[in-house]
Amino acid sequence: MKNIRNYKHIIWDWNGTLFDDVELCANIMNKLLEEANLPKISVDEYRDIFTFPVIDYYKALGHDVGKENWEKISHQFISEYEANKYEFTIYSDAEDVLKEIDSFGITQSVLSAYKQEMLDELVAHFNLNKYFIRLVGLDNIYAAGKLDNGLKWIKELGFKKGEVLLVGDTLHDCEVAEAIGADSVLLSLGHQSKDRLRLCKIPMIDSLSELIKN
Repeated sequence: MKNIRNYKHIIWDWNGTLFDDVELCANIMNKLLEEANLPKISVDEYRDIFTFPVIDYYKALGHDVGKENWEKISHQFISEYEANKYEFTIYSDAEDVLKEIDSFGITQSVLSAYKQEMLDELVAHFNLNKYFIRLVGLDNIYAAGKLDNGLKWIKELGFKKGEVLLVGDTLHDCEVAEAIGADSVLLSLGHQSKDRLRLCKIPMIDSLSELIKN
């Protein structure tokens, strides 16, 4: 991985990369599984199964993802998530890393599959807005992916290939980075296991602090 000072802009994923919500998501899924009379999963199993688009993850767990039920369980999940999200927090080193990168004169943004209004609210809750020039979220709750938004955002940023680093925690982040011409690094603490992240064959970090150590 290149020294972070060599980049002009950092694009951050939010869920699982800055905000530590893996346990929250696994807990909610177990509630939905129990209601559907399906087997519960551990956090490790969750990280081995979770994927984008998330409808495929629900399907893999045995949920009925027909249109009517998919809308119902999606709203159930988001309702539970919103009700319990403040019991969870950002990673302990997240703000120190954001602050350090900001001190280098490198601009930063968030590109998330989280609904825009919810993203805005949670980033503001942790008083992190000052580190980002833009928060880019989705206009719905279905978390199909963020490629389209990524392509629009990279075009608006106007940086050249090799000037932007995307920091995420899933294979989807790797795919998005490749599609938009950004370098990428994956955090192993998030929504997918190390074994799965290795499929991307890109640098992996075990803490956000590693970004500013070299």
